[in-house]
Amino acid sequence: MPAYRFLALDTNAAEQRGVLDADSARAARTMLRARGMVPLEVEAITQGAVAQARRTRRRALSGQELTVFTRQVAGLLVSGLPVERALAALADDADRGEIRDLFSSIKSEVAAGHALAAALGQHPREFSSVYRALVAAGEDSGDLGRVLESLADYLEQSQALRGKLVQAMAYPAIVVLVAVSVIVLLLTYVVPQIVGVFQGVHQKLPLLTVALIALSDFLRHWGLGIVVLLVLGGVTTRQLLKLPGPRAALDAFWLRSPLLGRLGRGLNTARFASTLAILAGSGVPILRALQAATDTLSNSVLKADAQEALALVREGSQLASALGLRRRFPPVLITFIRLGEQTGTLPRMLERAAAQHSAEVQRRAFTLVTLLEPLLILVMGVIVLLIVLAVMLPIIQMNNLVK
Repeated sequence: MPAYRFLALDTNAAEQRGVLDADSARAARTMLRARGMVPLEVEAITQGAVAQARRTRRRALSGQELTVFTRQVAGLLVSGLPVERALAALADDADRGEIRDLFSSIKSEVAAGHALAAALGQHPREFSSVYRALVAAGEDSGDLGRVLESLADYLEQSQALRGKLVQAMAYPAIVVLVAVSVIVLLLTYVVPQIVGVFQGVHQKLPLLTVALIALSDFLRHWGLGIVVLLVLGGVTTRQLLKLPGPRAALDAFWLRSPLLGRLGRGLNTARFASTLAILAGSGVPILRALQAATDTLSNSVLKADAQEALALVREGSQLASALGLRRRFPPVLITFIRLGEQTGTLPRMLERAAAQHSAEVQRRAFTLVTLLEPLLILVMGVIVLLIVLAVMLPIIQMNNLVK
């Protein structure tokens, strides 16, 4: 039964907004009049707000809201509530209109006889292919509530890891921003004011002062052009990285780098192992689970290796042997997968591998930040010291001449 969003006046002439299910817009207006309301607007959600959200390419659910939605649906289903009633309850409790419309649209699809995974497939921007594969696996197994609980755990862990990485990198980013701002301010405003004192003095300036004056003049005359070039370079680089060749070359370079390579490989491995573990543990066939896990890899080189492994597994190879062929995935992951295949506990071994790599990513990220913080402060201090020396050396020379 379609869902309709309405705006109506109640008996006190106050505006009331909400969502109701009806066979048609006319039936929805009839239901409102039966409640003593005067309908002002009645709009089919599936043709209105949801379609508008697709046209504007704006997501209705944030990552945190998606996690909360998954946890709430899981709790309602485990308590014995049917899917349709669970979605209706969440739609009624939604605090934003676009979220209410989204939930109502999904509920309408389910009420029409579609599976929940198929209903979620109408909104691919909100629910990824991995998410929908897990929901479909839960519906096939008859234990959707438990599968959604596992999915909520997975989303919470992913968000926690992402939040810790952002928190770790926030301070160095702020230090760099402040340092660049201070240095640019000194070179473009403070230094020219002080240098003007030396322009009338006919004496040879120190080499450091001459270099500082030249750099200050260059920034004042060409600073805007440099900013424009940087913006254009960033846009061009972003477009080039959309091409397979440059993207693969950059990803291969990142994997070979000593510090960032290990960090990126660990982050991709943790995401890959977590996704594969939850899909395999939910009863999804290994080929389908491996394809979904491959789609979560952000490094194109690792993704190509995973796709090659998928082809080998389809031909009958063991997963551990297929993933270890190119030696780009960490040996720890290959060892855990091999143990899981030998003992028949592949999902549990994948969970352990994911947990270990997540912890390793956090440790490496915080170690990198610990090294970066004093290094950035030291570099900023050296640059400021050079600027101060460049300004003070001519003053010291003038004092010596006076004496």
